[in-house]
Amino acid sequence: MMIGISAYTWLDNLALFIARGFGSGLSPVAPGTFGTLLGALLAPFLFLPLSFPARLVVLLLLFMVGCWAAGRAEVLLGRKDPGEVVIDEIFGLWLCLLPFASVSTTGLVWAFILFRIFDIAKPWPVRQSEYWLPGGGGIMLDDGFAGLWAMIVFALGYFF
Repeated sequence: MMIGISAYTWLDNLALFIARGFGSGLSPVAPGTFGTLLGALLAPFLFLPLSFPARLVVLLLLFMVGCWAAGRAEVLLGRKDPGEVVIDEIFGLWLCLLPFASVSTTGLVWAFILFRIFDIAKPWPVRQSEYWLPGGGGIMLDDGFAGLWAMIVFALGYFF
């Protein structure tokens, strides 16, 4: 039996709100794409203006909070890696953008596209990394590797 929303504690509701990318993951179609879109919309205001060390701290905190929220969402929703959990997409896209102090709108679109390609295609070690950590850690880690692949390709295009 699924736990009804009224049975959730405030902490459970917070975990779901964060895991669902502040509601973007509740899209009935392509929730991962909408989560990534939210990350792309927020990046120029909450991520890219920061110094490189501050961006690293933000990513570390986002990873830790995302592990907790995604893992809790798995338990609450009774499914492994529920599609509505999209905090990992925000983390993966921001990881792709980590080395860049500023990115044009066109660059942000390319980062978005590249990240979605690697997140969907799941080349090595993206798919395998889902199993390296339990629960929310695996959810976050696979999108981290997709973000690293996207970062490499984006950087090659950006610098050359």
